[in-house]
Amino acid sequence: MRARYGVPLGIAAVGAAGLVYSAGFEARFFRLRRVTVPVLPSGMRPLRVLQVSDIHMVSGQRKKQRWLRSLAGLRPDFVINTGDNLSDPEGVPEVLDALGPLMEFPGAYVFGSNDYYGPKLRNPARYLKEKATGRHGLNGNPPAVGAIHNPWEDLRDGFDAAGWLNLTNTRGTLKVEGVSVELTGLDDPHIRRDRYARVAGGPSGTADFSMGVVHAPYLRVLDAFTADDYPLILAGHTHGGQLCIPFYGALVTNCDLDTDRVKGLSTHTADGRTAYLHVSAGCGANRYTPFRFACPPEATLLTLVAKET
Repeated sequence: MRARYGVPLGIAAVGAAGLVYSAGFEARFFRLRRVTVPVLPSGMRPLRVLQVSDIHMVSGQRKKQRWLRSLAGLRPDFVINTGDNLSDPEGVPEVLDALGPLMEFPGAYVFGSNDYYGPKLRNPARYLKEKATGRHGLNGNPPAVGAIHNPWEDLRDGFDAAGWLNLTNTRGTLKVEGVSVELTGLDDPHIRRDRYARVAGGPSGTADFSMGVVHAPYLRVLDAFTADDYPLILAGHTHGGQLCIPFYGALVTNCDLDTDRVKGLSTHTADGRTAYLHVSAGCGANRYTPFRFACPPEATLLTLVAKET
């Protein structure tokens, strides 16, 4: 009996313990990442930008809601929300309540696919298959059948009423204590809603600083922003890989971005120009896969400072 079943039972026990840890502890172990980015023009005062992403709110997630509300204590200059706020069609009121204190600050947002459509149960191994084939989301795959439509209009209306800028394939400008920040945003490339031609041409030159904002960091979008000379791009979507291997890292990014840049600060080069890229690992997960391993949920406080000379 021991010889035949001891090892399999031991493996099963370790696996079960891992699931309990990843869903019951790490997925609720929220943290703040702090990053300094040297991108501002010489002589410009630092800007503190709070990025929240991939909240994937499910009704009843009280600890997440309390943590999000507490982030207002950071007193950022402005807030950028890079999408996927929902994982429950009933979650809009709780998203707006959790982000209420942050909406007292200037801010802007883009949406991700999970703001528009409800999640579906899917085999996690599909992400590995999509990585192997290079087909992610609607980029090479057929549209989902029977998709649940989220009340994203209510979410949009709540953000707009608070004064946050809707950056859906458009530009906007925030005024922060006399400093003008131009933001150029795109709708979600994961479901092919990005329309870069509508915002192409690079920074207008009328603002003190310009940056790009998008949910999913697909290479075509990063190439376009970088070639247009945006010095900084903010994105989310990847969940940092979500289920990572300790001392190795992420296996997938759920897009065509390489796993070396699955989260945190890096750079991107296109047409001889280089931009900083920050990808948030986000603070939530799909309601059907509420696990994180070696990749805790997060928000990021980016301190933008003058370029090094």
